[in-house]
Amino acid sequence: MGQLHTAGNTLTWSRVFVMAWVALVSACGGGGSPAVPEEPIVATVGPGEFKSATLAREFSLDALAAAVRDGGEAWKFVNPKYAVTSYRLEYLTVDGKGQQVLASALVNVPNKGNGASSPVLSYQHGTMTMDAEAPTNRIVATEASVLLASTGYIVLAPDYVGYGASKGQPHPYLLAAPSASVVNDLLTAAKYWRQTRGIRDNRQLFLVGYSEGAYVSMAAARALEATANPFNQQLALSVLGGGPYHVGVTLDELLKKIRSENALLGALINPGLLRYLGSSVQASVRNELVRQLLGPGSDVVLDATVLDNFLADDAAALERQSNVHDWKPSRPLRLFHGKDDQLVAYRSSLVTSQAMQSRGAGGLVSLTDCAAQPPSHLGCVPGFFGFAVAELQTVAKDL
Repeated sequence: MGQLHTAGNTLTWSRVFVMAWVALVSACGGGGSPAVPEEPIVATVGPGEFKSATLAREFSLDALAAAVRDGGEAWKFVNPKYAVTSYRLEYLTVDGKGQQVLASALVNVPNKGNGASSPVLSYQHGTMTMDAEAPTNRIVATEASVLLASTGYIVLAPDYVGYGASKGQPHPYLLAAPSASVVNDLLTAAKYWRQTRGIRDNRQLFLVGYSEGAYVSMAAARALEATANPFNQQLALSVLGGGPYHVGVTLDELLKKIRSENALLGALINPGLLRYLGSSVQASVRNELVRQLLGPGSDVVLDATVLDNFLADDAAALERQSNVHDWKPSRPLRLFHGKDDQLVAYRSSLVTSQAMQSRGAGGLVSLTDCAAQPPSHLGCVPGFFGFAVAELQTVAKDL
């Protein structure tokens, strides 16, 4: 987290006291929950610093209902209750080298009555091959973050470093620290902005993501629980699908696919011998891995640190910088995965569940198999969203 400033003095999080209070707004009407006492406004400097917010779009309830009707299988379980106002927010976070960078996110606010509060949901997207697909660049009624907001959540959707405001910067793919920061710094910046606008939350926080979004969410949850971050106690539930939490397992399976599709590379590559390959062959393998991950014609720049560590067979570096599977959550965590996932191996979720259970997680962690046929990576997306909405509704308040 960044430093805090008030009256010209720099403070750490552990020394923050009451600095300013938002004027109290009226309690929720119509039988809603009692008003939650306001928290002090904390102005962060550095990572987590709020920079700007601009109105992006407004969605009527009719438009959102039409989006659900037109969305097919993926959104049949969503029942919009509120119109939604979307904002483009900019804030500071860190890149793969630990350097500060300006990042962007879409913030979707359900239009409730004055004084009403909402739970906060941070939705992390999967790997996107084009910057135009990032949340702040594709603000449409059918987007997951917009439709989830229509059900009553304040939904944050980070672009990630390398997209949106930070386009052209290397995207720190499967690097745990910057992946966690892009979410947790957004939580800090968005809270400051909400407080200055009088947009109330009920101090419930949810993390949701699929594919790379599941990895980013897992990294964020682990970082929250490992520090004195003020959002630690607010985290109520994480729902994650098809994530590469164990990066070595994930890339091993991807390499098998490359071997099966490329006879020349397949003849050269043997398990455990990647670090002995010549630089030109390593470059070919690396480029093919990037192509498998992003596809041809991508305008996203990939920070290839994780691939370099993998190609060097540096298991210690992968464990230190990338793996997010082996820890004990103290908040409920629901995993979802398809057994026929050819892009992100099912084994990644299985070893994650096993590692957490071995650390005593018990019923806090569960793994649900995708029931779609076939249970492929893309084929399980509709099932994941249905699963996520159902799980969230068992815990969420003030919807």
